[in-house]
Amino acid sequence: METPKIFESEYRFCLILWEHEPVASGELVRLCREELGWKQSTTYTVIKRLSERGVLKNENSVVSSLVSKDDVQAAEIEELVEKKFEGSLPAVVAAFTKHQKISQAEIEEVQKMIDRFRGEENQ
Repeated sequence: METPKIFESEYRFCLILWEHEPVASGELVRLCREELGWKQSTTYTVIKRLSERGVLKNENSVVSSLVSKDDVQAAEIEELVEKKFEGSLPAVVAAFTKHQKISQAEIEEVQKMIDRFRGEENQ
């Protein structure tokens, strides 16, 4: 199943949902008012819209996600790499490292990922 597109304001909403789920819709309204400055009607509109797109479910006024944060982030990265870097991961890394300082710990973490991928590839 393809991960539904989630827009920026919806993503901020989902961050709250993922942190508190399952959560009563009334509590979600309160959290969105405190953290996003949203009105009750805005929160219920977003719940309805994301429910229709298969991102979350609202059963008996309890809201929970149907897609994970990891899946949404992976889909966003995949789209970014395809649209902006013609599908080239090395181009992404080159662009990122050109303008960002990378710590030794981050380099080691990336190297572990590469080593893990190589290990899976050889099995």
